[in-house]
Amino acid sequence: MTKKETSPKKGRKRSEVNDVAEPITVDRRSRADRKAEGKSIRLAVPLASHAHWQAPANRRDPIDLLIESSIDRVPELLPIRYGRMMQSPFAFYRGGAAIMAADLAGLPSTGIRVQACGDCHLVNFGSFATPERRQIFAINDFDETLPAPWEWDIKRLAASFVVAGHANGYTAKEARETAQSCVRSYRERMREFAKMGVLDSWYFSIDVEAAIEGVEDETAKARAKKRIDKARDRDVMDEDFPEMVTFEGGVHRIRDNPPLIFHAQGEEAAVMEARVREAFEAYRATLPEDRRLLLDRYEYKDLAMKVVGVGSVGTRCGLMLMMGGADDVLFLQVKEANASVLEPYAGQSTYTNHGQRVVMGQRLMLSASDIFLGWTETNIGKHFYIRQLRDMKLKPLVELFTPNVMNHYAELCGWVLASAHARSGDAAKIAGYLGKKEDFDEAIADFSESYADQNELDYKALVQAVREGRLEAYIEQ
Repeated sequence: MTKKETSPKKGRKRSEVNDVAEPITVDRRSRADRKAEGKSIRLAVPLASHAHWQAPANRRDPIDLLIESSIDRVPELLPIRYGRMMQSPFAFYRGGAAIMAADLAGLPSTGIRVQACGDCHLVNFGSFATPERRQIFAINDFDETLPAPWEWDIKRLAASFVVAGHANGYTAKEARETAQSCVRSYRERMREFAKMGVLDSWYFSIDVEAAIEGVEDETAKARAKKRIDKARDRDVMDEDFPEMVTFEGGVHRIRDNPPLIFHAQGEEAAVMEARVREAFEAYRATLPEDRRLLLDRYEYKDLAMKVVGVGSVGTRCGLMLMMGGADDVLFLQVKEANASVLEPYAGQSTYTNHGQRVVMGQRLMLSASDIFLGWTETNIGKHFYIRQLRDMKLKPLVELFTPNVMNHYAELCGWVLASAHARSGDAAKIAGYLGKKEDFDEAIADFSESYADQNELDYKALVQAVREGRLEAYIEQ
């Protein structure tokens, strides 16, 4: 299927997509010209047009979409996936990126593309250490990244704040305000990035300690500082190693904790071992020469399967043990990469390896990435990307946030997303389209409230599907 080219005045139908995702092109006209073009798009796609959400008559069954998104996953792990999504409407939202991607594809779009996160919700942000050992606040999940309309990310992110607000017991007004704070921050920061030099925008990052200083709630601020200090001081050899590794028969081995951490058994174990060693060499080749030398100082010891997250459950994820000596350990996380949930609507990735798609998307959206970040493929055609398991990584405890703290956090997330979109997309065009007033903020807040209600209905459909035996769910204790 090929997309019909249309002018901005006629708008664009998202169901009409290329077989391959459109590349992001660079427009070298003046900022003023690009900003003016962005402003002109409002005639075809008014800001208020983003406010509307109502499930269309031909909307796909959300459970069908969940089942389709599970086709290439490990069947034995799917009950864990559905069990985790059943915990709450918020957990369902986190695992339902494929459902929302289908919904977003039918909504108005300006036609301005960026390197999109693809699964942009408030728990997919957090802090991690840069190679220079600075802790920054940024997006931390890129499994679904793909060139796509910028609106898709901000709508999924804003709606996630309303869903999370409901889970936290906020009033409807408080939940709406968090979404609006996120979008307002995105709009205002995008105007700043539109005025910045190219390199200034490219190097930009948010220092996590500076971000915490803006929190007015002293209890929340103290808790965040304590968690950061703990992450910074955490010693992998003294803390993670004894907890995660056994030493039996002169061999170091990752400790099993089924059904969440486990090894392949019998003949499958030998086959997997051969695949791992071959794939590891392919991964090594994707690293720069200096990182290859660094990696070579470690010796591969073991690999175990590990169930992670909510949306990732069922994909083949592993924990790799590397050792540079008796008292020197490195844990690598191996994650399977499948086709992005955006591909049916934005086009297929230009990368034949989805691990490479994830890695390159992350590098486009972030000013810094893990030094061991690379990709590989097994001899049976499975794609993976590899990174450090932990490197001062922290996820926000959003379930503890008061409305005021959540508002501050929403502003940070909006700022980070604006930065990521400005790196790959055209900040001047987006800023020109958004304008100075709060019309877009209000529109997305309206959308977020309506979509949170839709998410609640979809969550109930999952619960019903499990009750009827259509899906099997494993509830963890």
